[in-house]
Amino acid sequence: MEVPAVLLSVLSEAGADPDPTPTPTPKPPTFEDAQESATNAASWVEQNWSTWLGIGLRIVLIVAIAVVLRILVRRAITKLIDRMNRTANAVDGTALGGLLVNVERRRQRSQAIGSVLRSVASFLILGTAALMILGAFEINLAPLLASAGVAGVAIGFGARNLVTDFLSGVFMILEDQYGVGDTIDAGVASGEVIEVGLRVTKLRGENGEIWYVRNGEVKRIGNLSQGWSTAGVDVTVRPDEDLEKVKATLAEVGEAMAKDEPWNERLWGPVEILGLDSVLLDSMVVRVSAKTMPGKSLGVERELRWRIKQAFDEAGIRIVGGLPLQPAEDASADPSAGVAAPSAYASTTSPQSLATAPITPPAQPPHLSK
Repeated sequence: MEVPAVLLSVLSEAGADPDPTPTPTPKPPTFEDAQESATNAASWVEQNWSTWLGIGLRIVLIVAIAVVLRILVRRAITKLIDRMNRTANAVDGTALGGLLVNVERRRQRSQAIGSVLRSVASFLILGTAALMILGAFEINLAPLLASAGVAGVAIGFGARNLVTDFLSGVFMILEDQYGVGDTIDAGVASGEVIEVGLRVTKLRGENGEIWYVRNGEVKRIGNLSQGWSTAGVDVTVRPDEDLEKVKATLAEVGEAMAKDEPWNERLWGPVEILGLDSVLLDSMVVRVSAKTMPGKSLGVERELRWRIKQAFDEAGIRIVGGLPLQPAEDASADPSAGVAAPSAYASTTSPQSLATAPITPPAQPPHLSK
């Protein structure tokens, strides 16, 4: 039976559906649906298992190679450092050990170099392995590398002082500019090196203070303990002394000192008399020099002064600043030297005495005296 048009319009205005269709109720999952889902999953796994297996094997191979390579490299670096330490221990206490740097300096330098090399090797190996693992998952590494580059530039700009100190410390250790036990002048501070680090160097000053010097702040280094040192002594004597006698006395002092312990090891050459350094009206300076073991020049200078003073006293050579020489013959005393010259003020009637007498007051008029 057909529905009239008027009824259709009324139903449409009222919002009723003229031809309502019942909503189908969902069917509960059946065994056939579960079997179909399992079949689809199995087929998908069967299609991709080879890819997964290849990626897994590649990751395992990358990790195994990275771990083995890291162990081998670190072991090689450790053996190299141990060999350096054994060489230092072998020369310790020998004549060769006195010519080389001390054992503690070599040990700290080798340990610092080994630490840097091990850290760099581990960073390179593990970082490369991580990038290869990400590439195995078909991850685009270009954005990651770009972000890492930008982050590295930002961190490096913010921590530029720290990076500068670290790089300066690395090159300082590799070039062996100074080490523990050396006496250096770093410009900002000077003293004996007690510890060398990649970022900070510790110095002990002359008064016992400890200076912490950043390696990046050091613009110049003056090492006073490498190679050899020079001990110089200036001997000041009177201008009327016999130069040949002075020279012979100094030569005897140098020869005797070169034969005594422990100065025979600290002196690396004969004590040289360089000659007159200056000639003045009241003095003349004789320069004495000697090449010594590094860092031992101050002790050699003090011992030279001690021996030269003793030798000059025995030889009768006077140095400037000593007791004045007594004249050979005393001049006869003048008896009139202690008598004062006669004075005009001794006579009360002399013109000088009269001129210095008090002036008498003038006489007053008669009318004022009343």
